[in-house]
Amino acid sequence: MIIDNLESVKFRAAQRADLNFIAELESAPENAVFIQPWSIQKHELSLSNPDIRYFIIEAVPDDSPVGYIILAGLCSPHDSLELTRIVISRKGGGYGTAAFRLLKKWAFENVSANRLWLDVKTHNERAIYLYKKMGFTLEGTLRDCIKSGDTYESLHIMSLLRSEYD
Repeated sequence: MIIDNLESVKFRAAQRADLNFIAELESAPENAVFIQPWSIQKHELSLSNPDIRYFIIEAVPDDSPVGYIILAGLCSPHDSLELTRIVISRKGGGYGTAAFRLLKKWAFENVSANRLWLDVKTHNERAIYLYKKMGFTLEGTLRDCIKSGDTYESLHIMSLLRSEYD
């Protein structure tokens, strides 16, 4: 299923066959430092959960996979979607920006979300820059909320409201 085509990317619903691509992308050293990689089993459970949606981000026009998105909250009575994860394999090519434009369009026009939110590690400066560029507002910081080895990491909570999208 193709959602839409915008600029240089399009989305399609992820399938079980895509989980190896997703797991490899998560475990790549340049990505793993910014996320907490999941096991294939956790992805399989999430993929079958009606509250969660996986998209594979494909480059236009060759349909090659350049990343993935995981959204949660599709069953939320509060019309609040959580961008659980976005990982881009070809960094610096504009795919992240294009994927965010398409994601915002899908969330606010197709799903009628009122709020799109995410958390991001406070040291992930590249992602924070992109999120701000895409109109997300910093709501607050969860200090030392993730244990990573012997250290703790903090998360920023950021969101975009429908009224800010319009």
